[in-house]
Amino acid sequence: MKSITSRCTVFIILMLFAGFNAMAQKANETDNSKPSKITEMKTYLIEREIPGAGKLTAEELKAVSQTSCAVLREMGPKIQWIHSYVTGNKIYCIYKAENAELIKEHAKKGGFPANSIVEVSSTISPATAN
Repeated sequence: MKSITSRCTVFIILMLFAGFNAMAQKANETDNSKPSKITEMKTYLIEREIPGAGKLTAEELKAVSQTSCAVLREMGPKIQWIHSYVTGNKIYCIYKAENAELIKEHAKKGGFPANSIVEVSSTISPATAN
């Protein structure tokens, strides 16, 4: 009887060890069969034609910014506003997004124009000369 009990105990220990070993291996494996949920954000330059943009007050610019941010929160993490340049009759915006369609959707939901949307292929600065 002791022999059967000893064998059963050894068998149970081996099964537990094998199970834990299999779980550890599975935890360390990388499953390449599943599509990655991480997608690359591209940089876009958006030109918005807004007559008198350069004459907008700080309060008006704040209201526009608040509208934009509210729409971005609703749309989620696939689109980000980096910053904008306000000139005489235009606002030039830098955005990060998965695609240009998200930029168009943002403009439509926010009620402001997106007259031109171009993907930025690279950036240069004085540091590029070094």
